[in-house]
Amino acid sequence: MKSKLIALIISAIGTFTAFQAVAHHSFAAEFDGNSPLEITGTVIKVDWTNPHAYIFLEVENEQGNYEEWGFEMGSPNGLLRRGWTRNSLPIGTEVIISGTRARDGSLKGNAQTVLIASTCTRFFAGSSNKAFNEDDAVNECEE
Repeated sequence: MKSKLIALIISAIGTFTAFQAVAHHSFAAEFDGNSPLEITGTVIKVDWTNPHAYIFLEVENEQGNYEEWGFEMGSPNGLLRRGWTRNSLPIGTEVIISGTRARDGSLKGNAQTVLIASTCTRFFAGSSNKAFNEDDAVNECEE
């Protein structure tokens, strides 16, 4: 009986561990590093969730209609180490996000930098893009 219980516990642990590993994705699987984008919009929601935080923007397109864009960032812990707080981006803040577009063409991307337009404050978004180097980033306000 003991050996069956131990086998069941080991099996359960292995099953849940496998699902956890599959749940996280690589940057290249979801985002196209060769499709840079820069989006200006108004913050409508910020989710501080693991394993990635997300920013959602209302963005006016070329036809004058509004679209909701979502941007993946690093983990909340990584963002805190980069100077973010939960209050860094209040709802209604106009921002310019630089990053890369999703491979599937949807209205989402992987954020590299977030620039608050009114104060010219730039935050690094903890991008998982290996090709992005924070040291090489240029602050648009200092150009």
